[in-house]
Amino acid sequence: MSAMSKRINVAVVGASGYTGLELLKILINHPVFAVTYVATSEGGMDLDVLHPSFKDVFTCSVEKADTAAIISRCDLAFLALPHQTSMTFVKALLPHGVKVVDLSADYRLEQDTYEAYYCPHEDKEHLSRAVYGLPELYRERIKTASLVANPGCYPTAAILGLLPFLPYIDESFPVFIDAKSGVSGAGKTCSAATHFNGINENIFAYKVLSHRHEPEIKEKLRHHSGTAFDINFVPHLIPATRGELIDAYMLLKQEIDPLEILKTYYDNEPFVRIFDTPVNIKSCAGTHFCDIYAQRKGSKLYVNSSVDNILRGSSSQAVANANLMMGLDEALALPTIAYVP
Repeated sequence: MSAMSKRINVAVVGASGYTGLELLKILINHPVFAVTYVATSEGGMDLDVLHPSFKDVFTCSVEKADTAAIISRCDLAFLALPHQTSMTFVKALLPHGVKVVDLSADYRLEQDTYEAYYCPHEDKEHLSRAVYGLPELYRERIKTASLVANPGCYPTAAILGLLPFLPYIDESFPVFIDAKSGVSGAGKTCSAATHFNGINENIFAYKVLSHRHEPEIKEKLRHHSGTAFDINFVPHLIPATRGELIDAYMLLKQEIDPLEILKTYYDNEPFVRIFDTPVNIKSCAGTHFCDIYAQRKGSKLYVNSSVDNILRGSSSQAVANANLMMGLDEALALPTIAYVP
């Protein structure tokens, strides 16, 4: 029986947040995945009460998260949970054959790096087996994985932008990454920074040179190239709901044609689009695309990339990984039409 001819039951655990919402929006139209379990930390309501946008479209009971229920009803679980919480679920699910795509940071990093930026790791056994879920880097490994660590949003845009140029970067000089993200990246909980009065008509840097995604970018580039690039990362919050823009600056050790390198490198990647002019967040908002542009000035290189932070930077990438893990076409159900205007 082919993968396309059978139904695959999936769980969305952590359905109350934006990533859980975006997962459900994709999954209810998926031709193979069937949502058979939806959970939050409390449960006890219908989905269209939790997310009114589902009224008369799709509804089900939202249950209190429980590993036994997932094991009995699901083949694969999406964990849209806070950091550290995911570990408890992964330890319980994997021994019972339930595959997991984890959207938290719990399995993205080496143990020492994770513990330096998050907390003590409680599942070292599965940490060593997790595959980093960036298909352009690890597609073949994802296909045979039982646990995939979905990348962070900033690392997705930054890594995809920088990958083609790693052989040409002068590693004796730092790489500077200026990043800007819509407010949805901060989650649903309101703060002084994300309150309307704080972000409206405003833009500001936060966690300057100390954001948790900096070591993730640095670690994955080192794994791929063998070079420990000096990554300096500064994120900004902008008055937009969704979208993410990366501007990266570095020095080259030889003359190159950056656009030709991008076009050659991503020639067979359907979800990376190369532009001849600088990219913007609106053109890929609502899609699974990563848009990239690059320009050289002498020995200086500018790389510009954009993703939808809660789709390619989170939920649609999670579905792409799940498709690969379950033997399906990677592109199945992934959104491609931008929210324009």
